[in-house]
This record gives sequence, structure tokens and C-alpha cells, in this order.
Amino acid sequence: MTQPPVGVPTCYRHPDRETYIRCQRCDKAICPDCMRDAAVGFQCPDCVKEGAKTTRQAQAAYGGKRSANPNLTSMVLVALNGLVWVAILATGWAKSTVVDRIALLPTGACGSAADPGSFYPRFDSESLCSRIPDGQWFPGVSDGAYWQLFTSMFAHVAIWHIGFNMVVLYLLGPQIEAVLGRARFLALYLVSGLAGSVCVYWFSGQDSSTLGASGAIFGLLGALLVVAFKVGGNVQSILTWLALNAVITFVVPNVSWQGHLGGFLGGVLVTALLVYAPKERRTLLQVAGLSLMVAALVAATLARTAVLA
Repeated sequence: MTQPPVGVPTCYRHPDRETYIRCQRCDKAICPDCMRDAAVGFQCPDCVKEGAKTTRQAQAAYGGKRSANPNLTSMVLVALNGLVWVAILATGWAKSTVVDRIALLPTGACGSAADPGSFYPRFDSESLCSRIPDGQWFPGVSDGAYWQLFTSMFAHVAIWHIGFNMVVLYLLGPQIEAVLGRARFLALYLVSGLAGSVCVYWFSGQDSSTLGASGAIFGLLGALLVVAFKVGGNVQSILTWLALNAVITFVVPNVSWQGHLGGFLGGVLVTALLVYAPKERRTLLQVAGLSLMVAALVAATLARTAVLA
């Protein structure tokens, strides 16, 4: 390897390369392979890295850090729903005991160990259920199984159900995350789903079993409507889509209108809190508003439990 003559400037990263170009920031000699375009002239790789550390991260439109990959959160949610779907299939599909434990049951039910998925409506308490030779008690939310308010959001039995929900999540999720940022998008999804579950808990039959991500999905539809209204977008097309889904909700049998309505209203309220919060105290008001909403949902859940107890 030939070394440059003594006294000739060389690249600080490649001492064997002669160069007369210097970094505009630190004045180090840099060869063409080390040159990085800057606003004026070129910079060395070290200065570019240092500048990236001190540059303020891009903000999302309504506060928070902009997602570097807006698809990621939606893909993780799709994967979680898919994993639960596989677990349900592997344990008996519609007769799976997994469904009996993670679906939203307002009150407990006595199931048959010989025929999972079926219930004895006459036996409405754990003590009565124990009298059946093959009886198995499955607690409901009013019995303290509050996890069902969340686990039911990730469980599906019908293939068309999970297929429709995941396609909508795949299409809408990245668009909304790009606007709200990752943390706010995840809060929107989970709080909307919780709102749908609480609505089911209040207004569905006590002996019903409800599951599916539809509450959270309708929350995304509500969010899309609010954002479109805020920026002056095409609201009419979104309203048409919502009307079509409302018809499906009431025409197709065994569809929970309670979960759809609760999720939609939850999504509208969460997104309104996020996009209309004054910029000066945006994050503080957003966190406070979301906390109050979650507290209200918790209070509604406890109130319903007191009625059913």
C-alpha cells in the first residue's frame, strides 16, 4: 500500500488516502468515501452522528414522537390476534375452553367438561355447578374476571370475523398512527376496545358471551372521522362507510351492537381529546383527559358489577 508523501493531508479515517477536502463542522480531512452532504459543503461521519443526536425528533401532528414505522403497532396487534386465534383452533375451535375463559361473560356460567362451549343455564352459581358430575365453573366479569374486558378484544371464533377486523386494522391502523404517533395510537386502540367491552357489560344479556376486536376497530373508524373533520377532509365517504357497517351490525346475526357502539363512541372521544387539546399544554391535557376517561370506564364497570352481584 502506497503512503502519501509526508506533509500531504490524509483522511482521518483512511490515512493512506490523500485528500484536500475538510469537514465543514470539525475541519477534519475527509476522503470522498467519508464525505456526507450537509446544508453547506460536506461533513464527516462522526459529525453527522453527533448532529443526529442533538437534532430534535420530528413531532407527530398532535404531540408526541412521530412513528419511524407507522405499520409496526398494527402488525403487532394483528400478530397477537392471530396467536390467540391459533390457540383457540388448537384447543377445539368454537368448543374451546380458552374461549370460555377469555370471552366477555357478564356473569359466571356452568360449563360441561364433556362438551366445552355449552352451558347449563339452570346452574347460576359455582356451588350449584359443583353438583354436576362434569360441571366446570367459568367466572364472569361480575365474579371478578375483569381481565375479560381486555382479553375478549383479542379473541375470535369465526374466520370471517377475525379476517374482517384484521383487514380494517391493517388498512386504517398505519394511517392513524402516522397522524397520532405510536403511544397515542395504542392508547386509542386499547381505550376504544375497553369502552366497547364496558358497553357490552352494561347492555348485553347476563348470560351472553362476547368476543372480538370489533370495539377497537370501530374506535379507529371514529378516530378517522374526527381527524377528517379536524383537517377538513372528506367526511361524507367516512359516514357512508360507517352507515354500511351499522347496517351489517344489525342485519348479520350474533353481532354485538353494544361493542360496536361503545368502541365507536370511545374512539371519537379519545381522538377529540388528542386533536383538539390546546398546543400550549397539549400533552398534559391529553394525559389528564385519557386518565379521566379510563377512570370513568372503571367506575362504570364497578357500578355494573354492583348491580349484578
